[in-house]
Amino acid sequence: MIDKTHDPTASSWVPGAANHSEFPVQNLPLGIFAPKGGGPRIGAAIGDWVIDLAAIAKALPEELGDALQAKKLNDLLALPAPARNGLRHALFGILTNSSGRERVTPHLYAQNAIQMHLPARIGDYTDFYVGIHHATNIGSQFRPENPLLPNYKYVPIGYHGRASSIRVSGEPVHRPSGQHKNPDAAEPDYGPCRRLDYELEMGVWIAGENALGKTVPIAEAWERIAGLCLLNDWSARDIQAWEYQPLGPFLAKNFLTTISPWLVTAEALAPFRIAQPARPEGDPLPLPYLWDAEDQAHGALAIQLGVSLSTAKMRESGIMPKQLSSGPASNMYWTVAQMVAHHAANGCNLMPGDLLGTGTISGPDHTTLGSIMEISQGGRHSIELPTGEVRTFLESGDQISLHARAEREGFRSIGFGPCSGVIV
Repeated sequence: MIDKTHDPTASSWVPGAANHSEFPVQNLPLGIFAPKGGGPRIGAAIGDWVIDLAAIAKALPEELGDALQAKKLNDLLALPAPARNGLRHALFGILTNSSGRERVTPHLYAQNAIQMHLPARIGDYTDFYVGIHHATNIGSQFRPENPLLPNYKYVPIGYHGRASSIRVSGEPVHRPSGQHKNPDAAEPDYGPCRRLDYELEMGVWIAGENALGKTVPIAEAWERIAGLCLLNDWSARDIQAWEYQPLGPFLAKNFLTTISPWLVTAEALAPFRIAQPARPEGDPLPLPYLWDAEDQAHGALAIQLGVSLSTAKMRESGIMPKQLSSGPASNMYWTVAQMVAHHAANGCNLMPGDLLGTGTISGPDHTTLGSIMEISQGGRHSIELPTGEVRTFLESGDQISLHARAEREGFRSIGFGPCSGVIV
């Protein structure tokens, strides 16, 4: 899976791409952009630029056909993995060989002068709960003696979310309203959320299609993973606490989910696949349909995640955002392949452009927590900010930004782009 496109010494002729912190030529993530005065089209990020793939389609593999002319990535994600990898190799050749520079340069657009759109038409969105430290931390606030329910270590827990309210980075976060009930109140009331939170997650984009009634074997699950992005499943904790029993999240989750606009492909992530951490002694082995030795050896990802907070007052004063947490994506208890295999284990037909969320990824200590609900311990402890402001949950004007970098010795680090939102 590792080839010349992952060579850490490879460099692109595109200005600024050689030393770019997120989008060197080893990355080449895919997305949908619109230049000023133009409509949406497929592009690939290179440095601080985007290359218009429809405009250079004649220089790309013929088998990609009309998929490059579409306004979303769905047709491209419907193609077999070798075809998508062929696109990566062709782009790599074009952007590292200066002989085509004159022909390609007119089709480069500065990223600060374009508008990004959702990468795909998202038919279905499912949010998992594979961050075991987050599940334990949240569970302990409600069930101190039994924070994890008995099924957690046997089945990747998930629920179906709302696809229509998924937006790319930069979309304002309108504070939701709903029912909430104070512990000492006789009845619930209706009004704006008082305990607004973020969730540090990764999104998994689905490629290919399995017919209804057909499963996805765990050993073949990575063939169905087009790539990853950052995902913030904003959460109204007070609304959720009242409504989630007995069926789970509803209005507390479906008002907005923010994602980073670039799909970092599975091919780009190949060097960063690492061993899944061993389960603690005494934990049950996954059932056979969720167990694959190759996935255990290479199913986790060497991705470092982080969250930062900037208040309106901090931005007005020119104060840098405060980092709230940082930790590895390998804190997931289940791999992304296990998520895919379980999702289709009942014959559910996963489609090109479907999106899966990992659930909040937290670590074992205070510096690695993936939500403010955990950091403030349900509002009992305040976060102190450089301006003297304090937070137990998010306030109007607050901006939350997620960050991610795939890093591994011997390979060029790659990033995921912005995933942020301001609460209004």
